Amino acid sequence: MERTPLEHISGAAGADEAGRGPLAGPVVAAAVILPEGFDLTGIDDSKKLTPLQRAKTAERIRATAHWSLSIVEVAEVDRLNVLWASMEGMRRALLELRPEPGCVFVDGDRTPSGLPWDAQAVIKGDGKLACIAAASIVAKVARDELMASLAGTYPQYGFERHFGYSTPEHLAALKEHGPCEIHRRSFAPVRDILEQGCLIFAE
Repeated sequence: MERTPLEHISGAAGADEAGRGPLAGPVVAAAVILPEGFDLTGIDDSKKLTPLQRAKTAERIRATAHWSLSIVEVAEVDRLNVLWASMEGMRRALLELRPEPGCVFVDGDRTPSGLPWDAQAVIKGDGKLACIAAASIVAKVARDELMASLAGTYPQYGFERHFGYSTPEHLAALKEHGPCEIHRRSFAPVRDILEQGCLIFAE
C-alpha cells in the first residue's frame, strides 16, 4: 500500500532527538524548519530508513533547510535523567534556530519548557509531520557519526556498529572491559557493574 506523504506546515519547526535508549554516548537533539517547496521524497521517521537513506536525506536537509543541533553530554544525561535531558536538548536546539519558527512541533507527549513560541507535542510525530521527521533524521545521523568517531577513542566496545545501544556485542564488551567515560552511570547495566566494585573505568 502506498504511504501517505507527511504533512508539511510552512514556517513550522520540528524537534526530535536521538539517543534516549543507549547505554553510552550523548543525547543529540535537532530542530528543523523545512523551506517552502522542499521535496519530501525520503522524509520519514528515521528508524524506517536505511543508514544510506538517512545519510543522503540528512545531507539534503542540511544543505537547504534551517536547522540546529544540540548535544547533551553523558554527565548531564545522568544528572537530569534521559527524559529531561532530551527535553533540554530539544529546547536548546529550538532556541538556536534562525530564523525563528512560527510555531513548534515536538515528537512525543510533552514539549520542552521555556519556549517563546506556541509548541505542540505530537505522539509519533516523526511519522506524521515532515518537520519532525526531518529533525529525527538530522539528529540520528549526527549522533551515529559522533559515536563512530568516539569508537576511535574506545575501540574495545564497537561503538561504530551499535552506537552505544545494548546489543549482545556491547553488553559482552561492557562485561569484559567495564564502563568507559562515555557510559551512562545511571543506566542499569552500567550501574550494576559499577556497584559490583570490582571493575574500574576503561581507559
